[in-house]
Amino acid sequence: MQPQQNNPLIFSCEFFPPKGEENASKLRRVRRKLARIHPRYYSVTFGAGGSTRDRTFETILEIQAAAKETGIEAAPHLSCVGSSRKSIREVLQAYQHQGVKRLVTLRGDLPSGMVDPGDFHYASQLVEFIRAETGDYFHIEVAAYPEVHPQARSAQADLINFKHKVEAGADSAITQYFYNVDAYLRFVERCKSVGIDLPIVPGIMPINNYVQLARFSDACGAEIPRWLRKRLEDFPDPATMSAFAIDVVSDLCYRLLEAGAPGLHFYTLNRADPTLAIWDNLGLETQPANLSAVTKI
Repeated sequence: MQPQQNNPLIFSCEFFPPKGEENASKLRRVRRKLARIHPRYYSVTFGAGGSTRDRTFETILEIQAAAKETGIEAAPHLSCVGSSRKSIREVLQAYQHQGVKRLVTLRGDLPSGMVDPGDFHYASQLVEFIRAETGDYFHIEVAAYPEVHPQARSAQADLINFKHKVEAGADSAITQYFYNVDAYLRFVERCKSVGIDLPIVPGIMPINNYVQLARFSDACGAEIPRWLRKRLEDFPDPATMSAFAIDVVSDLCYRLLEAGAPGLHFYTLNRADPTLAIWDNLGLETQPANLSAVTKI
């Protein structure tokens, strides 16, 4: 996996925008705890059809305001669904004004009952528009699907769609979460075979709640291997399940980094402790950007 090994390691964490001051305060504490792993950036999701636009913007401004002190960039999500060229142009200008330099650009899901998807039907169109409006100002992340997007006609069609996003101007990609290392490694090799050469960072989902994870996975097409499902179903209490799950995901992360993955992107679900436990298992406390510091678990 030589093309990925040529890229510097990047670690990042993702949050959803909190609702209400109590949850906002909790997220601030989570961000402070996670700062010790020195992530390159904190990303913040954008609700279906723009349903969390204001809260996403507010959270991004907080992260960006602290960036001079923390060194951690803000990376807002932007979604095609329900967006017009005018609204995206206004958002881009607002983020530029605040010094935000990184975006996570997605197609997004069409909310139930929404008829008009907006001016952009595909993430590649949104990436192309951002480049036309702002040039190289933003570092643009896009999504990748090692286990194939659930709405793709085929694996090959999904790969070509990913290539369109790259050709439109993407700088790097974050994958949907997965628990099968081979799915990621084979996806990277397939990307290489069609001339895609950019950092493809694995998305990592700590396992906090099996029922919730199973529901997420069924909706987004991320496979939970049968052996893992059965083991997670066996545990009589959350504490013992959590310890097992942290070991499983830590091993996944180690194997990915050992194989040459260019970093890890943690889907935190606004919790710090599972990600920190995985990080500590990897032995990356003092040199988060140095694979030689990874300790075999």
